[in-house]
Amino acid sequence: MADLTRRAVLRMGAGAGVGAAGMWALSALLDPVKPQATPAPQGPVVFEPPTAGKALPTKLTGSFVSAARGGIKTNWVIVMPPGQTTMLRPVIALHGKDGDANQVLDLGVEDALAQLAKEGKPPYAVVGVDGGPSSYWHRRAGGEDSGTMVLEELLPMLTSMGMDTSRVGFMGWSMGGYGALLLGARLGSDRTAGICATSPALYMSYIGTAPGAFDSVDEWTRNTVFGLPVLNSIPIRVDCGIGDRFFFATSQFVSQLKKRPAGSFSPGGHDVDYWRAQLPGELAWMAS
Repeated sequence: MADLTRRAVLRMGAGAGVGAAGMWALSALLDPVKPQATPAPQGPVVFEPPTAGKALPTKLTGSFVSAARGGIKTNWVIVMPPGQTTMLRPVIALHGKDGDANQVLDLGVEDALAQLAKEGKPPYAVVGVDGGPSSYWHRRAGGEDSGTMVLEELLPMLTSMGMDTSRVGFMGWSMGGYGALLLGARLGSDRTAGICATSPALYMSYIGTAPGAFDSVDEWTRNTVFGLPVLNSIPIRVDCGIGDRFFFATSQFVSQLKKRPAGSFSPGGHDVDYWRAQLPGELAWMAS
């Protein structure tokens, strides 16, 4: 598995098909203890799957240097149900505030995907990626843009690994739930297969936003998900606890959609226990 993980770490440079984000590079796996210099851009390296007929591991990990995030090492993790021999279509999972790519593992996605496979649900991969502790998945005043990283760096990387990214799903928790709605809308209805937002960190005005969520009223205005027509043409699921601090804003968001989304408002708070309880149903919905 270690050898497969090393082969999964790609390196790309200018002209590698990342669109407006320009040049980006994937680093080799780095020693987390020893500081490493940023690698020079290199030509694309094709992802090499295992021998035909041999099952892929249920988890792949790696990192790349994100130009959209200002040259920051960005970790990713791909989780798949057991027994897969080819790469699967991806659902991009966005973490909450102060989280990272490993949130998908912490919430139990690996076991949940295995259970869905036992139940005969269509298999897919869940992809977690570092977005920064308080990026809120949009372009910030300093130039860092985790949303563009996902759309113009991560998705092309997954394509080069053999995933079908012509239509992808988005899911996320708290800050990531808001991000899933935002990035699904940005990618558009032709390419977004579905969005699952759990306890989304939604704000109805800039005045009510949490410190660090938005740098200005103009930034909030450009990135609010309220009133976006495209979200009326994308399948959406929203789950939120009635004891959640975002319950009111989330209920207002749901009410302004033309079609009531899947999901529910049920007892629970803004916490990991609630998110874990909702996960099996949400992943089953994404499979449909």
